[in-house]
Amino acid sequence: MSDDEHEILAAAEKDLMGDIDTTVPHSARIWNYWLGGKDNFPVDQRAGDDYTAVYPAIVDLARASRAFLGRAVRHLAGERGVRQFLDVGTGLPTEGNTHEIAQDAAPDSHIVYVDNDPLVLVHARALLTSRPEGATHYIDADLHDPKDIAERAREHLDFDRPVALMLMGILGHVEDHDEARSIVARLLEPLPPGSLLVLYDGTATDRAFLEAQQGYDETGAVPYRLRHPDQIREFFTGLDVLDPGVVPLQMWRPDAGGDRRAVDAYCGVGLKP
Repeated sequence: MSDDEHEILAAAEKDLMGDIDTTVPHSARIWNYWLGGKDNFPVDQRAGDDYTAVYPAIVDLARASRAFLGRAVRHLAGERGVRQFLDVGTGLPTEGNTHEIAQDAAPDSHIVYVDNDPLVLVHARALLTSRPEGATHYIDADLHDPKDIAERAREHLDFDRPVALMLMGILGHVEDHDEARSIVARLLEPLPPGSLLVLYDGTATDRAFLEAQQGYDETGAVPYRLRHPDQIREFFTGLDVLDPGVVPLQMWRPDAGGDRRAVDAYCGVGLKP
């Protein structure tokens, strides 16, 4: 990052501190901590350490989720010719963001990031810059309002051409399963045939994972619901799911020599017919 970017980011963070509660842990900042980032606070570090004390595999899951994002975006941009990505629930920037991967494969890719956390958005605007051939935009919007997301994304993306809708580890923040399914359907509805859903979420497949998540939820942070793998498969209802199906993260088209340790999260990519 250049000196000018550092100054812009520092000034923006200072302005935002009045709106950020640093007494309650935040999932995006904890995820950043697990991935080795620096955009987190002591409360996030303590919560992250408490979580890993009960369920150490969460760090492997965090890394596996970034690896899946990379493989999926490379496949869509490089092999399927997708040039538009709607990434809902951006999280704090780390290495290997959606726009970086997509524009490495296809510099003219257009990416719209969506989040409603002020710290996430200020980092996004400072760090998630686009290649000149493409474009990167940021929308401050809530996952629970898919109509607003779609309307505002349409200002930057061509909904007459395929769009990759990315929901990476965020549907757990929607406690009611029927509501989560409705959100996915309503986000997909205005997208044209040939669009794709790229999704992963944590699964209720390990007792320690459930215990660690319950402890986190009791801190007062926004809770996260772990779902059965079959419930994650339901998000792809009506779509043509690409091989190898809805599977654990490490099993989705793994790179040769890649880390294949099992983690408690399922993922998939589905094509809208």
